[in-house]
Amino acid sequence: MKSQDIRANFLKFFEEKKHTIVSSAPMVVKDDPTLMFVNSGMAPFKEYFVGNGQPPSKRIADTQKCLRVSGKHNDLEEVGYDTYHHTLFEMLGNWSFGDYFKKEAISWAWELLTDVYKIDKNILYVTVFEGDKKDKTEMDTEAFSIWKNIISEDRILMGNKKDNFWEMGEQGPCGPSSEIHIDLRSEKEKAEIPGSELVNKDHPHVVEIWNLVFMEYNRKADGSLENLPQKHVDTGMGFERLCMALQGVQSNYDTDVFTPIIREIETISGSDYGQNEQHDIAIRVIADHIRTVAFSIADGQLPSNTGAGYVIRRILRRAVRYGFTFLNQKEPFMYRLVDVLVKKMGTTFPELNAQKQLIQNVIKEEETSFLKTLDQGLILLDRIINTTKGDVVSGDKAFELYDTYGFPVDLTALILQEKNMRLDEAGFQTQLEKQKKRSRAASEVSTEDWTIIREDDEQEFIGYETLETKVKIVRYRKEVSSKHGTQYQLVFNLTPFYAEGGGQVGDKGYLEAANGDVIYILDTKKENNVAVHISRDLPKNLTDSFTAVVENKQRFRIECNHTATHLLHQALREILGVHVEQKGSAVHSKYLRFDFSHFSKLSSEELQQVEHFVNSRIEGRLPLEEQRAVPMTQAVADGAIALFGEKYGDVVRTVRFGNSIELCGGTHVKNTADIWHFKITSESAVASGIRRIEAITNDAVKDYFSENDQRFKQIRNALNNAADPVKAVVDLKSENSQLKKQIEQLQKDKAKGVKSQLIAEIQSINGLNFLAKKLDLDASGMKDVSFEIGQKVENVVLIFAAEHNGKALLSCYISKDIVASKKLNAGAIVRTLGNYIEGGGGGQPFFATAGGKNPAGIPEALEQAVTLIS
Repeated sequence: MKSQDIRANFLKFFEEKKHTIVSSAPMVVKDDPTLMFVNSGMAPFKEYFVGNGQPPSKRIADTQKCLRVSGKHNDLEEVGYDTYHHTLFEMLGNWSFGDYFKKEAISWAWELLTDVYKIDKNILYVTVFEGDKKDKTEMDTEAFSIWKNIISEDRILMGNKKDNFWEMGEQGPCGPSSEIHIDLRSEKEKAEIPGSELVNKDHPHVVEIWNLVFMEYNRKADGSLENLPQKHVDTGMGFERLCMALQGVQSNYDTDVFTPIIREIETISGSDYGQNEQHDIAIRVIADHIRTVAFSIADGQLPSNTGAGYVIRRILRRAVRYGFTFLNQKEPFMYRLVDVLVKKMGTTFPELNAQKQLIQNVIKEEETSFLKTLDQGLILLDRIINTTKGDVVSGDKAFELYDTYGFPVDLTALILQEKNMRLDEAGFQTQLEKQKKRSRAASEVSTEDWTIIREDDEQEFIGYETLETKVKIVRYRKEVSSKHGTQYQLVFNLTPFYAEGGGQVGDKGYLEAANGDVIYILDTKKENNVAVHISRDLPKNLTDSFTAVVENKQRFRIECNHTATHLLHQALREILGVHVEQKGSAVHSKYLRFDFSHFSKLSSEELQQVEHFVNSRIEGRLPLEEQRAVPMTQAVADGAIALFGEKYGDVVRTVRFGNSIELCGGTHVKNTADIWHFKITSESAVASGIRRIEAITNDAVKDYFSENDQRFKQIRNALNNAADPVKAVVDLKSENSQLKKQIEQLQKDKAKGVKSQLIAEIQSINGLNFLAKKLDLDASGMKDVSFEIGQKVENVVLIFAAEHNGKALLSCYISKDIVASKKLNAGAIVRTLGNYIEGGGGGQPFFATAGGKNPAGIPEALEQAVTLIS
């Protein structure tokens, strides 16, 4: 059975069981501070489990993209080394929100596996939760009795809390689970050891394929459990493992989910999968990681140096490193795998088709950048090797390579091994653990359970109409972090505060009690579809009513910038083309930032056109036209632009200004005239095919014009109040250029003048004509005098040093006949001597230069030069 059919049969089965089929949510989590990526099938439905929203149906089924590379659920290090762990995987799932429970979930799972997929009942085992004394939970006798009517009792195994009690995190909904395992071994192997003895023992061919979780508890901050108001079903079946079972192969990587990618890797690298274990591991790593990186970019997460972007960059670099080390791939190659991936999965996940060109561009640029890092790292490692006494390189130096330059430590160890050296791995691990402790300390957060003040229905947001209203506190909790100290999170029954989302920052303001006491709201975040208000203090009488007031000046500035962002998006599509798509935005009170897909830098003329387009819409006084409850299909049919990587419901809000119409939950001005003026402050590259515009509006533009006016007056004053300041600056530049040429000529004349004196100082050392000396020249002068002496004196080695603009300079010239006969290398010499001036350099074997920040080290460098040649 093909993988497409396996997926389709699952969804069809549950559709016939009255489940609503929903699309996979984006992998990148937007409004849950406890998750960076969707790491399980249930994560997109978390708000329904905790009671903060109503699901579109009580019964749902889907296939969900999941990513497990950080936190509690982290499979990264296993990927490639075994055949069934992945970073990205599909989770087939069926869900019940307060509808059916254990009986239906178990019987339907068995029906699908054995009747639809025709899996042999004799190779299946199930597990049941045995209970846990610490949690005071009993054995799941209900699940056990249901299974007893389906499968023989010797195939029902007891599972402990680790294996058979599922939790989304340290706090939140949880419950016992019942796993279904499959034994894919040969008949001979089964005869030798029963499958029951290998369940949950990490055997590659006795694996869990389906986990049926029965959500009935809530884990509190103190570790205790309380019953949920409603019981839910959350099941997850590993799609790749299911394909392995149904296609009769011994590895996930042998299924048609991966084989097209593996064949392409074989073609590119000239390697044959299945012939060499190291090559096989590298191919599996690359085949897995290209899926993760491609889907992440398609869902809106570009590689970067922080947060989720850093995780994606690390995964991509891990794959590039395996290709570099084991498959001899010294040029970008992973971007070439995107075509075959899109052909394989683009139908099920149309975002891959839509973002294909962007995915290829970003991956290629990231590969190119990292391969340069690898080259630079190899030079730095070579220097470390040359200066290391003995055969052990310290962990401190290896950690600096890893931490500062991104050079993989396993590659360091491999290169050292080739040179009969080794790495002090214990020292490296010590430095790594210190860094982890610093990182943990910087981000450590302790959060208490929610304290419930009153039971309330779903929170209402009224911030579109008003910035002030009476509210009641529904619940609160205390949060202690090393970064912010003690803060409180407050949830109101209704709120005028906009919670951060869609690129727009959260509102600030205050809460006023009846007696006049004021609690300041520092920020507003969204957590599982609920606005959470952050304060440093807690009101004294929590059961009172309060007046919630949004800071109106900041809100107005944010609204100006958010509306301008929509107009900017429209302008870019009109002027550059409809290929422009939003790839990210940030809407603050002081500025706006807009990332978009485009293949080249915008010219000054194009930027002027964009500014003029937006400002003409501002002058056009376009009113806000808002629809708050439009069916998604109708909104798209009306031309509304949906943003990539965002999760939309069946009913959406549209915001229109003239011909600009977008799906948006943010706040906006009532009329474009409120923006006053729009000004672009910068345009730059974010990644290959991604540009960024930063701009300002309203008060910030007024300040910008005022500051520029002051600067212009200062410049004019510095030019002696020239009538034409522009002409005066052009004349100054021309004069400066002429003076530079005169100085360069004087330096050359000076070099010629010292040539005879330097030739007279040359000494014979070890059969070579040698001179090491500090000169009063710049880098160009040192090069000129070196080559002129080289033409007059044979068999010569010249090492010169100079101090220029507070920096140390070194140069090394070696006659070409010496390079060939004596095997001396100018690049190697300056790299060694560069250590004494705290710098580095390189060049050709006969001439190389180095620069450093320590001119005081020049005398020692020249002394060492004599020792080196001797």
